[in-house]
Amino acid sequence: MAKRLQQVLAGEAIWPPPIWLMRQAGRYLPEYRALRAEAGGFLSLCLNPKLASEITLQPIRRFGMDGAILFSDLPIVSYALGQDLHYAEGEGPILTPIRDAAGLSALSLTGVADAVAPVLETVQRVAAGLGDATLIGFTGGPFTVACYMVEGHGSREFAAARLMAYRDPALFGALIDLIVDANLIYLRGQADAGAEALMLFDSWAGMLPPDEFRRWVIAPTARIAAALRETHPHIPLIGFPRLAGMLLGEYAIATGVRAVAMDTSMDPAAAARLVPPTIALQGNLDPLALVAGGAPMETAARAICETLRGRPHIFNLGHGIVPQTPPEHVAALLAAVRGA
Repeated sequence: MAKRLQQVLAGEAIWPPPIWLMRQAGRYLPEYRALRAEAGGFLSLCLNPKLASEITLQPIRRFGMDGAILFSDLPIVSYALGQDLHYAEGEGPILTPIRDAAGLSALSLTGVADAVAPVLETVQRVAAGLGDATLIGFTGGPFTVACYMVEGHGSREFAAARLMAYRDPALFGALIDLIVDANLIYLRGQADAGAEALMLFDSWAGMLPPDEFRRWVIAPTARIAAALRETHPHIPLIGFPRLAGMLLGEYAIATGVRAVAMDTSMDPAAAARLVPPTIALQGNLDPLALVAGGAPMETAARAICETLRGRPHIFNLGHGIVPQTPPEHVAALLAAVRGA
């Protein structure tokens, strides 16, 4: 019998909906913090199969989620292409910025498979001990990865990346093409290693106006989805174009993903009208409602479930769990959703 999350990704509407949470493996869990201290730097942690697989499984053991999201990070693809990457405490990823053709020419697909090999070992380890949960592999959407690669760090605006797309679309397009090819190596490797579903996190997609969104988010995602269908037709792809707004339906239809994740700002009723009923919706409780807990959290969670009842739906947050989240609130959320 298919796992519950995979049933939904195949287009079934089941009740209550399966549940997993973005960033469910991470800093809010005391068992994660204990392991984190062993690893040294964050990149070392992501590339340590023993520790990364344990972290991936921690929320499954504690809460019994329906999905296990691989513990890794979006800029791993940048690192695999040869870009210098390190993490500053409290600042996130720091990369040597790619600002011109010379910087782009220093990158290569040649070493991608070797660079991501530790992550693929993590996938294998998790798949061997997972049980009834669905293992979800992931990578960053090409536009979001390009934002980090061009900017060199996190940003509210990613102005350097967006300006490159306007001023030198040929260069920016070449970078996007390279990321698409690297992502395909990475995602196919995850699927071969045991991932049962894959997800593209395009966290910064919502900064783009509609035509740029179509060019730099929808088109590359469609290429990835089509290429994966050719080699791994049984592996469903979930897309997360954060802050896509009214373009969510166009993204869902044009890309060919099997599910689309809603961010916190999306009205689930509107999403249900925009996205065909054959495509699953995922989301979208406010992560701060999870921090607050209690009646407000439970009321909001049940409202989302009822709004999407009768169509394929995976319950999740509208963005990742924040570090101050009490673990007991996560347990209460699962009880509320499963008792909906």
